[in-house]
Amino acid sequence: MRGPTGRYEVTSSTGEEVRAFIPDPLPPAKLELLTSDHSLMEQANRALGRLDGFARVLPDPALLVYGYIRREAVLSSQIEGTQSSLSDLLAYENEEAPGVPTDDVREVSNYVRALEYGLARLETLPLSIRLLREIHGHLLQASRGGDKAPGELRRSQNWIGGTRPGNAAFVPPPPHLVMESLGALELFLQNQPEPFPTLMKAALSHVQFETIHPFLDGNGRLGRLLITLLLVSEGAIAQPLLYLSLFFKTNRDEYYSLLQRVRTEGVWEDWLRFFLRGVHEVAVSAVTKAKRLLELFESDRLTIESKLGRKASSALRVHEQLQKTPFVKIPELAARLHISKPTIATALDELRSLTLVDQLGEKLRGRTFYYVGFVRVLNEDT
Repeated sequence: MRGPTGRYEVTSSTGEEVRAFIPDPLPPAKLELLTSDHSLMEQANRALGRLDGFARVLPDPALLVYGYIRREAVLSSQIEGTQSSLSDLLAYENEEAPGVPTDDVREVSNYVRALEYGLARLETLPLSIRLLREIHGHLLQASRGGDKAPGELRRSQNWIGGTRPGNAAFVPPPPHLVMESLGALELFLQNQPEPFPTLMKAALSHVQFETIHPFLDGNGRLGRLLITLLLVSEGAIAQPLLYLSLFFKTNRDEYYSLLQRVRTEGVWEDWLRFFLRGVHEVAVSAVTKAKRLLELFESDRLTIESKLGRKASSALRVHEQLQKTPFVKIPELAARLHISKPTIATALDELRSLTLVDQLGEKLRGRTFYYVGFVRVLNEDT
């Protein structure tokens, strides 16, 4: 057993003295990988490579990216306690009433916006403190965390678990050392003093960010976003299709235990094994789900052609759009496809008759329709 991977500093918070933890800079001084770990690393890298290769040969990666980002937003937010489902999010995005409190689904919607913003900014800005602050601003904007200084590093002591710092399970660095700790993490993210294998970098960086806990709220969600952003920025995946939130949620106790044990016992190898196992499982699952979606699209296309015959043309064009955005409204589709609204309405009714599409709610005007099979596949495990 190595012992703590940082030092403690006594600080005063809410009228009591507490021991705040300041992590050592990355990488760990002695990171030992056993033979079995090399096998895990190879399996994880191969699975990630297969996922990336699969995405690269798709005629339109947007067919999967839209759904995968929203699925991740739901799962990551559920870890923090929201009750929103994928259907709630998609309904909210289409101005329909979700089945949960608006605050819950708005929080999930912010996650989508924050991730999409971060991916776009990576084209002009390196993965850095500045970028993380900008993403954090979008993550908490106009939501329950809107009063927790969106985009601003914390200026007060926070803690994890317990009702106050004095009985907390973990107390992150005091405010005056947050920038110093983040600065060291930024250097590691940018391959200073030297490059580090991408998956190991993602694993170590996630722990370090969660340990620093640099914001008053949203640290868990942003820490999970950091994994995907790093994989994309390093070219490990071309499209944002790998997310570990479901794995972390399924193995929640082990996940939180390992985060803490890295800090107190230095069990980096145990954490890496857990992380690599997650990458492998999630990448394999992502390819399987992607294949199922593509098979669904093809099967439904054949059904439309065989059942509708000469009337299939408009319905097929609508079906193509539903593969990209599974919730649609008639005016939006008409504008996108340059087809009249009555023709779109007829095509949707035909797809409903084949049970491929259904209407959300019972409104007579401004109706929203959704692709039943697509939503069913994405909803699994959420």
